[in-house]
Amino acid sequence: MITLTHISKRIGGRTLFEEVTMTFNEGCRYGLTGPNGSGKSTLLKILMGLEESTSGHVSLPNRVGYLKQNIEEFKDYLVIDTVIQGNDRLFSALQEREGLYEEEMTDEVGVRLGELEEIIGEEDGYEAETKAEELLRGMGIPEGFFRQKMGTIPQDLQFRVLLCQAIFGSPQALILDEPTNHLDLESIGWLETFLMNYSGTLIVVSHDRHFLNSVATDIADIDYETIIVYPGNYDEMLVSKTAVRERTEAENKTKEKKVSQLREFVSRFGAGTRASQVQSRIKEIERLQPQELKKSNIVRPYIRFYPPEKQSGHIVFKVERVSKAYEGPSVIDHLFFEVLRQDKIALIGNNGLGKSTLLKMLAHVLPQDSGLIETGHGVEIGYFPQNHLDLISKRADMTAFEWLKGCKERVYDQDVRSILGKLLFSGDDAFKPLSALSGGERARLLIGNLMLCNFNTLILDEPDNHLDLEAVSALSWALEEYKGTILFASHNRDLITKTATKILAFEKKKIRLFEGTYEEYLSEKGDAL
Repeated sequence: MITLTHISKRIGGRTLFEEVTMTFNEGCRYGLTGPNGSGKSTLLKILMGLEESTSGHVSLPNRVGYLKQNIEEFKDYLVIDTVIQGNDRLFSALQEREGLYEEEMTDEVGVRLGELEEIIGEEDGYEAETKAEELLRGMGIPEGFFRQKMGTIPQDLQFRVLLCQAIFGSPQALILDEPTNHLDLESIGWLETFLMNYSGTLIVVSHDRHFLNSVATDIADIDYETIIVYPGNYDEMLVSKTAVRERTEAENKTKEKKVSQLREFVSRFGAGTRASQVQSRIKEIERLQPQELKKSNIVRPYIRFYPPEKQSGHIVFKVERVSKAYEGPSVIDHLFFEVLRQDKIALIGNNGLGKSTLLKMLAHVLPQDSGLIETGHGVEIGYFPQNHLDLISKRADMTAFEWLKGCKERVYDQDVRSILGKLLFSGDDAFKPLSALSGGERARLLIGNLMLCNFNTLILDEPDNHLDLEAVSALSWALEEYKGTILFASHNRDLITKTATKILAFEKKKIRLFEGTYEEYLSEKGDAL
């Protein structure tokens, strides 16, 4: 159980939440929601004592698992030891025991070793490595990495190790900030199952709507300068929140109409003989004052990819015998497939199998080693890289407005400002330097380039990363409505389900193009098992 008592947080002149008193109960799984900048990560840091609240205090259980982001801190630790550090008491005892065995054995050392063995037994330490290995396997980390140093394994796997650390050792509460960010679909499925069987208190932030709908029993929504808990998952919260707002607005309109009638009566008879009736009406006016509605901080960007100015040919890409290797075995080997006009193809599969590599080759930012990639007649490509800095780092001193205006020749300033406004760059935000933009702002700016230029083919590498739930929903709608061709990689099942008409599946031993939706692909795969 986690309890907040009179918690407030203000940053500058802005209030994130004010005098919040609430309890996150044991056995409940809370999705913490709110747009980027609403204070989700700030609240998690306050819970863990990593950031001070403006006022109030927090009560936590003895053992809390927290997803850390500072992979550099663990670069010299073995992967297996990094996971075990999720239980501080156990890891400290194991480290001290190891040090004492290197000292001369004395009565004092022997007594201390006995005390340490008791702690290790209490913390189930003799099974620690076995349980840590089970978590690492579930996260899709190869066994060959278990006893390597963290700094020597791929960065996305390092973040997965820190997720294993957070859930190691049966914590009484779990606090997870974007745990699916570095996970492939298989690992997300494993994590969902783990969390649905977790019996402690869970607080999780995620921009993956499917994940929240699967895992959450309650939604704690940061809005109106407070935190409101809604029973049910994310979709159910949206229905309840909208209904409450609409009901309050309707009640206010009814009150305003009644108050107007009462004021008319007071105005007509205030100076006459009906003084008692007038006083009665005045009291009624005071009682019926409409409830003041605070402004919601939820704002959804408007994303729309306008119809291409000219269509491409029927065949957009022809891929023949394409291979690509870095160091060692080929990532892609003798690949054949065709992309047709208005195909919407989702690239799915575990990390490291070559999805980003293929998208880069199709976008002509990475050459293939062999084979042919033939781009069709009239194809105009808009590319969204997984690493945003690939496109904007060389011009980091430019403003968002200057960068976007430079994406298209002979474009009017008002057209650029219109797109920036739709993507929530209001007022002076349009003139922020690129170097000062957050991950979410960079992602929205790159989407702005795609909106401005009317490309007939979009190549998108995890475009939903760094976007909040509202922005992901807007992006999903835009891709559904788009009349051109799309190839995109994503681990967001909601986005894949709503957008894709075909699936390019990166499976363990082959890459195959499936002519059907994601649900049909899963059904076929399930039948094959």
